[in-house]
Amino acid sequence: MADLPFDSLYRHGFARVAVAVPRIRVADPAFNLTHTLDLAREAAERGAVLTVFPELGLSSYTADDLFHQDALDAAVSEALDQVVAASAEIDTVLIVGAPVRSQGRLFNCAIAVSGGVVLGVAPKSYLPNYREFYEKRQFAAAREAWDDRIEVAGQRVPFGADLLFTATNLDGFVFHLEICEDGWVPLPPSGYAALAGATVLVNLSASNIVIGKADYRRALCTSHSARYLAAYLYSAAGHGESTTDMAWDGQALVCENGDLLAEGERFADHPRVVIADLDLQRLTSDRLRTTSFADTVHDHRERLATMRRIPVELPIPADAIALERELPRFPYVPASTAARNERCAEVHHIQVEGLSTRLRATGSQRLVIGVSGGLDSTQALIVAAKTMDRLGLPRTNILAYTMPGFGTSTRTRTDAHELMAALGVSAHEIDIRPSATQMLRDLGHPAADGAEQYDITYENVQAGERTSHLFRLANHHHALVVGTGDLSELALGWCTFGVGDHMAHYSVNASVPKTLIKYLIAWAAETGQFGPEAAKVLKSILLTEISPELIPGADPADPAQSSEATVGPYELQDFHLYYLLRFGYRPSRIAYLARHAWSDPSVGSWPDLIPADQRHAYDLPVIKHWLGEFLRRFIQTSQFKRSTLPNAPKVGSGGSLSPRGDWRAPSDASAAAWLDELARNVPDE
Repeated sequence: MADLPFDSLYRHGFARVAVAVPRIRVADPAFNLTHTLDLAREAAERGAVLTVFPELGLSSYTADDLFHQDALDAAVSEALDQVVAASAEIDTVLIVGAPVRSQGRLFNCAIAVSGGVVLGVAPKSYLPNYREFYEKRQFAAAREAWDDRIEVAGQRVPFGADLLFTATNLDGFVFHLEICEDGWVPLPPSGYAALAGATVLVNLSASNIVIGKADYRRALCTSHSARYLAAYLYSAAGHGESTTDMAWDGQALVCENGDLLAEGERFADHPRVVIADLDLQRLTSDRLRTTSFADTVHDHRERLATMRRIPVELPIPADAIALERELPRFPYVPASTAARNERCAEVHHIQVEGLSTRLRATGSQRLVIGVSGGLDSTQALIVAAKTMDRLGLPRTNILAYTMPGFGTSTRTRTDAHELMAALGVSAHEIDIRPSATQMLRDLGHPAADGAEQYDITYENVQAGERTSHLFRLANHHHALVVGTGDLSELALGWCTFGVGDHMAHYSVNASVPKTLIKYLIAWAAETGQFGPEAAKVLKSILLTEISPELIPGADPADPAQSSEATVGPYELQDFHLYYLLRFGYRPSRIAYLARHAWSDPSVGSWPDLIPADQRHAYDLPVIKHWLGEFLRRFIQTSQFKRSTLPNAPKVGSGGSLSPRGDWRAPSDASAAAWLDELARNVPDE
């Protein structure tokens, strides 16, 4: 799809689909045809390549014994002819429901039409015949057909529940049709279709409404989409169906991999179209990585091999179609306060579980930790304190050390001491400047004699001195060193290798991204985990510039260095990390998603911790620059550090970088393919 504009969602593996609920009249195909085509045109104008209508939408579901009347059959046939003819001028694939006579039987069918051609017809497989349903009175099931082709609108076309409609011009778009009850049975036809490659599962439904049924349908459709790693489109009959004995709400749903993307208004007396943008690459990526999905395909390969594939050229708009799907700016941090608090509590419990289990296993009762007054060491100290509480040990068993160096500001030093006091740990200070100066002198470094040569050696001597002290202190006190570094720093290689902040006996933050660390600390403060004094200093730490504090500045009060000036804004780099690590997307797609999420601060929801004046926007050139920096660091220059990581608990489905867990990569890989794809396919706007 490289010939499409960069701004088109279709270029980047998305597809817009529509679920339509027209107003109908019982047994009035001419009326129903008009409203069907009106909604189809609306969906096409909005860029949807597939539009789904309800079960038996051309005739109505509640025609009962009128289905066996020749006049209704003729009117339906005429309406189908007009749908096919009109489809030549409507740029969307129409999926309409109609009764179809064939092979001496009457079938309840879903009919796919596009560009003046009937692509195929899928009969309903499972006919409900219980409680208020008696479909077997009028219809035959798919299994009763004896011919796999029928004639519709003067065309002889494929017929059966085994049809896979495969797009020839959009990778990953394969749709399958089932009808109402088919999706409620223990082994739905769509399940086999998904195993055979269908990513878009379509259900044309009537489904009368009773109390609680809408919630059940919603749960059913979202669970189908999650189980089959697919999209699930559901259109139920609405206003106009007979209310002789039942009522209708016209529920319209679009689900994807367990998420509800869109839902229409229920009980509306007007026609409506529900639009959603499907992420096809997300679906194919998850199927690629889920080995049990492939195993299930293998176990059913004989049945899957018999399914028929119908090629379809989708009417993809040539113009740029902007993505209407909301993407979270912070994929690791829920925007909702309630969901975020729940996430923070869960992460906290996982971290405490990991560290407490390690202490029990080693028999150690003490921890050693370096406290800088920054975000990462603060979160690690919080976890250490709660671990001691859980084990019934005094917090004084945490031997906490702040270790000021050449660039330590008075702000972070003060915050470190106040935090240690507020948490009731054993607080200490070791000034590393004398030992670091001696190391520089041993190396023959000019800075030992006061020269302002602030190079990587100057910085890493300090980082190494701190970690060296911590390990020897742990030896001395029979303790474990708690690592403080986070997932974002590991991804960017922003840690000192070997005897530096890269190493620890157990690292509690190693799979927690920087953007989430902030909210974990805020959660601890806001929920009163440690009292008002601790909350006060925690809030101060949250407002401090993220800095390694290794180079002295003109003002000793605040950090002189900015980590983000070197490695990029963490909020943006965490976005890049999530989509590269979780899904393996190509750089141009990540850049497209990042621009959609970050280009306009006024669109979408923000976590409430971020004030309005700090809600940043990033244009495409800035995104391209920092994504390039991320790729170079992540792929090419820092894997050797991650190959030797200490143990740490995985906390989220977004992934970890442990060589024993989610991520195994060569330390000497080239980033050329990624950087070249970024350069070639992302414009310099």
